Amino acid sequence: IFIDEIDAVGRRRGAGMGGGHDEREQTLNQLLVEMDGFGTNEGIIIMAATNRPDILDPALLRPGRFDRTIYVGLPDIRGREEILKVHTKNKPLADDVDLKVIAKRTPGFTPADLENLVNEAALLSARYNFKSIPMHLIEEASIKVQAGPEKKSRVVSEKERKLTAYHEAGHALTSRLIPGMDPVHLITIIPRGMAGGFTAYIPEEDVNYITKSQMEDRLASLLGGRVAEALVLGDISTGAQNDIERATKIARKMVTKYGMNDVLGPMSYGTDEEEVFLGRDFASGRSYSEEVAATIDREMRKIIDSAYHKAEKLISENMDILHRIAEALLEYETIDAKEFEAVFRGEEIRKVEENDKPEEAIETLEDEDKSLEATKDMESEEGNLEEPETVEETEETEEEPVDSIDEEDNKEE
Repeated sequence: IFIDEIDAVGRRRGAGMGGGHDEREQTLNQLLVEMDGFGTNEGIIIMAATNRPDILDPALLRPGRFDRTIYVGLPDIRGREEILKVHTKNKPLADDVDLKVIAKRTPGFTPADLENLVNEAALLSARYNFKSIPMHLIEEASIKVQAGPEKKSRVVSEKERKLTAYHEAGHALTSRLIPGMDPVHLITIIPRGMAGGFTAYIPEEDVNYITKSQMEDRLASLLGGRVAEALVLGDISTGAQNDIERATKIARKMVTKYGMNDVLGPMSYGTDEEEVFLGRDFASGRSYSEEVAATIDREMRKIIDSAYHKAEKLISENMDILHRIAEALLEYETIDAKEFEAVFRGEEIRKVEENDKPEEAIETLEDEDKSLEATKDMESEEGNLEEPETVEETEETEEEPVDSIDEEDNKEE
């Protein structure tokens, strides 16, 4: 017997507002009796799955019930490659597709994310009438899975485009200047989801542990967008809301969970922020004093201020590079890793235009046009089929507020 989402009935008893008379607890009690009753030779094996093992009732995990716990984490690079092989087995892939490269560029993806990525790439290929799935559409699908689809129809003023460009340029520049940071993979100022822009990074390897210095560097990168706004435009916007929330969360965990503060020392403070039991929260009070709470706030502020000043120093000393990145974004809207490196070094970037197609492709298109014209002539002479109509699609533009400028992928820290 397999029970999925066992936490729906297996939550810790006595945690809800209803005390011991919760109907869910009666279900749990009966489940415990059935799993560990007097009859032990029923020949039944019970398996269950949950993504919240911390909230299960201890009685469920005792010997005789669920004896063995198997942790299924996120797949590593080899696991992602094998999962991609499964989901691409019945899909035509172009010659330039390398599953190892895709696996390297998708750290933190769950198996469901990888399946969604392949399906999105297949849909994009069908939209463009491709007979196979090329590599660049798989990369586009990867960004779409992380940040949502592009909203090219959203009307964005020049002032907002400039604000977004400098915000994203601030993120990318600070990440590029700090040694050891994940390399920039893509920068765009085209709205995606609720974000007005997006900066994607690709870790060079799977990371299991994060050091204190890496967290401080990450904070500086998160605040780089706000710093760029303040230095260049002389004003700040609500676009950094998501950055500030994430930076505050990291700083709080550094102080209260990871023991990375010299004043408070290697101690853990407070309860789990993700606690879902309202009854338990009422029953248990805070485990530290008001003085310690004030110290936590003070030390968090020091960490955030230090990261802000670090980003401010880096951007101020490289203002010319910031302007180049922002100007490139305003001109091209999206730049990839190679183009970003070219702009960073002061080189010109060259986008592939219609006139830059290879001669073979141009000849192929001309041949297709000739064959299509010949087919039309034959159809018109025979009079059996009508000439196909040409449909021109025009993007609708509706004014929508830009709620957030930067909403990076992410994935969880």
